[in-house]
Amino acid sequence: MNEQDMRTKIADGHGFIAALDQSGGSTPKALRAYGVADDEWNGDDEMFAKIHEMRSRIITSPSFTGERVIGAILFEKTMDGMAGGKPVPTALQDRGVVPFLKVDKGLEDEADGVQLMKPMPELDPLLARAKALGVYGTKMRSVINAASPTGIAAIAAQQFEVGKQIIAGGLMPILEPEYSITADDRPEGEKILCAEIVKQLDALPDGQQVMLKLSIPAVPNTYQTLVDHPKVLRVVALSGGFTRTEACDELAKNNGMIASFSRALLAELRVSMSDDEFDATLAEAINEIFKASTQKTAA
Repeated sequence: MNEQDMRTKIADGHGFIAALDQSGGSTPKALRAYGVADDEWNGDDEMFAKIHEMRSRIITSPSFTGERVIGAILFEKTMDGMAGGKPVPTALQDRGVVPFLKVDKGLEDEADGVQLMKPMPELDPLLARAKALGVYGTKMRSVINAASPTGIAAIAAQQFEVGKQIIAGGLMPILEPEYSITADDRPEGEKILCAEIVKQLDALPDGQQVMLKLSIPAVPNTYQTLVDHPKVLRVVALSGGFTRTEACDELAKNNGMIASFSRALLAELRVSMSDDEFDATLAEAINEIFKASTQKTAA
């Protein structure tokens, strides 16, 4: 796929984006859920090798194709690895799946109800390397824990500031200001977040677009303005700690939003499964998430 093919796939494709981007801090937990105990690896290199085996198995599974999975978000080491004898971005493209790269370096401590992203001093060379490997876009996450107008404004401003740097590097940014689903004030805070994002979108130069990855809102269709905004290529949803069934039920109430799930996609996969069992389990998850992304229900 060339860049225009990938843009068309993401803008118009029927399906969802798989999040395969667990990084250092969340990798041990992901491995345990997969059935790989802590004593089965020693040190970061072995840990990342184990998680890469899992991701390669997913990417090369018969059910993981562009028919229902239109994109996949990768961790940097996954982008640099191989799957099925090919560089991972190439393997994904060959299956009709558009590759994205997680670029953030984690979160600052909470202040004013939010956690901003840590600095990314090596972002420009990382963007250049990703583009050379055939990656279409990036993703970066910050977190909102309370309906603080000033904190939420700071989150939106930082996301768009870095997003502009990514656009200048020739890639499509997925901005992910995650709103914690455990926050009591989420309905109020999500309205504030929507308004702040609209301000930033309206200030983007003509011809520029971003993608948005947001928590499934407490009130369905809170983000409809963003879905319809001409400077938004696509709005995707994170599962945010919901089970797959919960996440799919809630997502289906939101018109125009598609999934970008991680745990909700991978939760039932186990290293001990045969290849047939593994693919059948993955296919079941893919089908359920695909349906929630493409067949909407009344709120």
